[in-house]
Amino acid sequence: MILGLTGGMGCGKTTAAGMFAVLGFAPLDSDAIIRTRLLTDKEVVAAIREHFGAGVLAESGAVDRGRLARRVFTDEAALRWLEDLLHPRLYAYWRAAFAAEGSKSWVVEVPLLFEKSLQNWFDFTVCVASDPVAQLARLEQRGLPAPLARQRISMQLPLAQKIELVDFVLLNDGLPDFLREQVARLVNSLSTL
Repeated sequence: MILGLTGGMGCGKTTAAGMFAVLGFAPLDSDAIIRTRLLTDKEVVAAIREHFGAGVLAESGAVDRGRLARRVFTDEAALRWLEDLLHPRLYAYWRAAFAAEGSKSWVVEVPLLFEKSLQNWFDFTVCVASDPVAQLARLEQRGLPAPLARQRISMQLPLAQKIELVDFVLLNDGLPDFLREQVARLVNSLSTL
């Protein structure tokens, strides 16, 4: 079984994925794969340098994610170019993981699941949702200023729309135990399908 886990920034996708992992699901964090595998790949770094120039690289030659983010989140064409570079590689990574361990159940964090029409990759889709005030507070605690957080959130499908599109919704407005109980109930109900 492969679950596609989505939700808005700061809603708790990674927290929920960790809870699924405790219950036997192998987690794949799309953002982490991009950060640690793709943005460190020499071919990807070379393509980014060629397209955006050395200004998005650190002195070491590695991609400076902050500089790159400032560039692409203010330029739709630049963001589309970067996604066209990274997303096929991300999907290939998913395919390889699924093929290597096909008997596992997976939970895949996909922030842009519906924005990129990826729902057909998954047996079921799950959205982690939270109150917008709590969402912004979590993002600010991570060091993302509120105006920048609002800008990035606005580039995603509205949370209410994601909730309408998914198979299951997990509410993350309470204590972690509240989310953990929902994840456990969902896993139990999925095991009977």
